[in-house]
Parts: sequence; structure tokens; C-alpha cells
Amino acid sequence: MALSSSLQRLLRKPSSSSQILQRMKLLAAGDPSRSFTTCEGSRPAIVHKRSLDILHDPWFNKGTAFSMTERDRLDLRGLLPPNHMTPQQQIERFMVDLKRFQVNARDGPSDTNALAKWRILNRLHDRNETMYYKVLVENIEEYAPIVYTPTVGLVCQNYSGLFRRPRGMYFSAADRGEMMSMVYNWPADQVDMIVVTDGSRILGLGDLGVQGIGIAIGKLDLYVAAAGINPQRVLPVMIDVGTNNEKLLRDPLYLGLQEHRLDGEDYISVIDEFMEAVFTRWPHVIVQFEDFQSKWAFKLLQRYRNNYRMFNDDVQGTAGVAIAGLLGAVRAQGRPMIDFPKQKIVVAGAGSAGIGVLNAARKTMARLLGNTESAFESARSQFWVVDAMGLVTESRANIDPEALPFARKLKELERQGLHEGSNLAEVVKKVKPDVLLGLSAVGGLFSKEVLESFKESSSTRPAIFAMSNPTKNAECTPEEAFSIVGDHIVFASGSPFPDVNLGNGIGHCNQGNNMYLFPGIGLGTLLSGARVISDGMLQAAAERLAGYMKDDEVLNGIIYPSISSIRDITKEVAAAVVREAVAEDLAEGYREMDPRELQKLTPEETVAYVKKNMWDPAYPTVVYRKE
Repeated sequence: MALSSSLQRLLRKPSSSSQILQRMKLLAAGDPSRSFTTCEGSRPAIVHKRSLDILHDPWFNKGTAFSMTERDRLDLRGLLPPNHMTPQQQIERFMVDLKRFQVNARDGPSDTNALAKWRILNRLHDRNETMYYKVLVENIEEYAPIVYTPTVGLVCQNYSGLFRRPRGMYFSAADRGEMMSMVYNWPADQVDMIVVTDGSRILGLGDLGVQGIGIAIGKLDLYVAAAGINPQRVLPVMIDVGTNNEKLLRDPLYLGLQEHRLDGEDYISVIDEFMEAVFTRWPHVIVQFEDFQSKWAFKLLQRYRNNYRMFNDDVQGTAGVAIAGLLGAVRAQGRPMIDFPKQKIVVAGAGSAGIGVLNAARKTMARLLGNTESAFESARSQFWVVDAMGLVTESRANIDPEALPFARKLKELERQGLHEGSNLAEVVKKVKPDVLLGLSAVGGLFSKEVLESFKESSSTRPAIFAMSNPTKNAECTPEEAFSIVGDHIVFASGSPFPDVNLGNGIGHCNQGNNMYLFPGIGLGTLLSGARVISDGMLQAAAERLAGYMKDDEVLNGIIYPSISSIRDITKEVAAAVVREAVAEDLAEGYREMDPRELQKLTPEETVAYVKKNMWDPAYPTVVYRKE
């Protein structure tokens, strides 16, 4: 929205804190000729500190970018080098240092180049948040793999040694009965987004205990960089209920509780207390559950999703990204997405991510078939699930209740020549699926034998999804897939791989990462004010991602967009979530935008509304006011 001339004059050349405060009051009172709403991140920052205190505060520190006026106003003159630098000059200096020192930052042979980059970026995060996110946004393709998967897995494994200053909050089993008061120790009066983990299943690396907070920090970095959530309103949380990792239990340098994990009602009572505490202080916060072990992921999701604004990224986010990719794979065959229910899909892995994808894919197929009970039952027959014990069938003893709907019936198996426990290669050979989907967290599971079997797929363009993270847990590499199955396949993975030179063309390696969806789901929920996060909102997010790619790109084997477009993707996904929340009558509005105003927005206006409310990493004017 353009500013009127009177408002422009009010904002020119502030010279003192009293003048700025007076002008802010005039702005708040409104311009008689035009309604005016500031965009996210454009408001002046009111602080109650000066001098060295503000230089030591990463939320407000600008370093050498403080103007001379601000230096006088905040008692900074003489505490910084005299030359005022622009934000772009600061970034250029930092990037030169990063390239020069990333090797020197290593701790030794075990400290990889990626981890060295993480350490340098983390130091910047510690001293200047705005510049940190500016670097991340402008170099997202290079640094997303550093702050998120795959490097974040290495960070979590080494977090006790990497810890320098606290970031986020820690709630532990020892804090039972105290959490309601603890939440008031966090300095922010408003929190929009929490990512919480109990460290029990970090990526595919297992139980890392309190060190799992690294994944919550990394996810929130992407909420800020991709979705434009204000970094002063995000909170990473670790719920430490112990660890069953014997190595950590014996490690004298481990930072968490050195006792075995709570279980049963004792465990649930801790999570219940945490949820009650955070929603009491911040009633409108959104909580993303991250990397909880399968035995709790579904139970906690069902326990809270109808009463709180929360979702589980492993179950629902992974499912949405997979659905978008599966729909893209259908388009890559030159067929319409409505043909998705005809796809035969073999799924390797029956953990929380695998079951989440199965449930979402089944619902999508049923919806495309008319959304009837018979359609839902018919969709079930398109999946073959293989776990560590082989093909899952109805004859299996003590079958996981979540996997039971997808257990194959014995009569079906007789016709196919399969049986309970058939191995993956055997299932692929007999079923001849269109899609081989890996969510097993077992690196190399798609062996040469399995890939050779997949060559007999009945599809003209079969698809391989090696979705497990981090990189070492990928079920196969793109080189293995293209060289064994053929250059006609569609390939996607959870962690980034380079494209493959096929000699006569390029084998595209699509990164089917959750970061395409979870930032948009969170942002759309925030901006709609939705009471809960519904299946319809998640479906809308997945379908918008699936439709983001152009036909010529999809036919060329590119089913996911470039990470460099993440802010635009997130904007579109968030707008789809907002519109679905409105359609389902879940929206309660956000700030000045009430539900009735949201209903009036066209699709284009909804996208513009989302964009306006995305925080940009730009230094605000800093104004001191005595408490």
C-alpha cells in the first residue's frame, strides 16, 4: 500500500527518540485521507536498553550498520568503528570471511566442511539475527542443507560439544509441576510458532536425547527464512524425558537428563503439562511436533489436534510432500492427476512417516474417486507395505494398529504369488509397481536386486522416492537408480543430491523435502487464525505444491521446484491454506483482518495478503524508551 504524502513526511529524517515516538503516535492515530497498515517487520523497534547492552542483543544488534543518528540516540558513538556500512556491505564482508575461514573452523578430522559452515553461521546467529537471516534468505539453496537436513543431523549428534549459548527452552521430567511458571521465563510476550521435540527419533539417527533441540532450531530457521515468521516470535523447545541411548547415558559431557526415558502415563503427563502451559501463556501459538518416535507420534497427534493449533510434521508434513510428488509423477507420465488412483505403490517403511504417507495417499485417491466409502476401500488395494519383517499381511501376529488397514489380504496374495514376510525385491518383482517409495531410514535398502526388479515396472515412467534423511539413510542414490533402472525414471530424495549426467541428457534429482510445505502450513494457519489444522488445510497445501510446477518441467522429470524459490512457494502454499481454512469456517482472522474480510479476498488478493505479512530481514529503526 502506498503511503500518503503526509505520512511520508512524518517518516523523514528522525532526529530523536521523542520525535519518533510522537510520529508513531500520529501514524497510529491514522491518516484522515487513507487507511494505513504497516507490513510485517517494518515497524520501528522500541528497546529499553542502550550502549553495549544493545550490541550484545542479537535481536536488535546491527553492528556497523547503525546509522550515526542511531549511534547518538543509543549511546553507541565510539563503541563501533566510525565507518557506517550498509547491510549489503556487511553481508559481502561476512561471505568473504565464511569462504576464507570455513576450513580453519574445523575441530579436526571429524568436523566436516558442512559442520564448519554451520559453526560460522551459528556465530553470526548469536550476534546479529537480522543479518543471519538476510544471509540465509539470499543464499537459501546453499545454506538450507547446512541449517537443516542433512547437516542438522550431524549438529544434533554433536550438540553437547557444540553448545555455546542457549537458544530456545528446555522442559524436563524434573520440571513436572513447574512448567506453567517456567513459560514466563521466555522474554517474548508474543510467540507465533513453536517447534518441539523429545529427541527420541531425530531424522533417521535414533534417540539423541536433549541434543535433538538442534532439529527444532533448524526447522524454525526455515520458518523465518521461507515463511517470513518474525524471528522474535519463534521458540524452539526440547522436552527432555530422558534417553535410552546408552552412549549418552554414560557420557560425562552429555547436557541432558542421564536417566532412561519416561513411558506410559508418566510420559503423557509431561507432554500434557507442556501443552497446557504454552497455550495458557500464548493462546494463539502454533505448535509443530518434530521427530517423536512412532509409538507416540500418532497418539499425541490424535490427542491434541482437535483442541490445539498443532500438527506433526513427520506424519502430516512428510505425507503432504510425498502426495505432491506422487501427483507430479503421474503428470510426468503425461497423464492427468485424476489417474492417481490407478497407481500401484510399494512402500518401504511402516513408521510414523510411512503410515502418514499411506493414510494421506489413500484419502487423496478416495477423493479423486468420489469420496465414498467404496472409493476409500478401493484405494487401499493400491498399496503394498514392506517393513523390517517383510510384506505386511493380515496374518501377521501383533500387527501395528496403524498399519492394519494396509495389510494385504491372503486371497490377494495367492494370486500374486506373495506371502507374509516376502522381501522387498520379491514384492517389487511380482507387483511391478508404478512407484517405489522409501521411508525406511535404512540407507541402501533399494539394493541392486531391488532396482533390477523395478526394471519390470508396468509403468512407462516409473518413479523412485528415496525419502529418508539424512543423506546416509537414503534408500539409494540417484546414480544407482538411473544406472540400474534406466534414464526414463523419475527420481526424488529427501536430502539433496546433485543431478546425474546421463551422457545424452540430465537425470534430475528432485528433493522432496518437508520444507516445501511446513513453513506454508504454519504461515497459512497463523494468517487465517484457524482454530485447528484440518486435513483439508493439509490437502490444500499438498495440491498447491503439486500444481506449482509447469507441464513442460514435469514432463522433463522435474516434479519439485528449486529450493531457491522457497519464499514464493511458501507464499502460494500459505494462501491455499488460508483459503481452505476460510472455506471450512475455521478461520478466526489475524490482526486487522477478520473472518468476513478474509472471505472477501480473491485468490490473488489472498496471495498479496500473505506476502504483506511475511517478515523480511531488514534492519528496523531502533528507538530507545526508558522503562
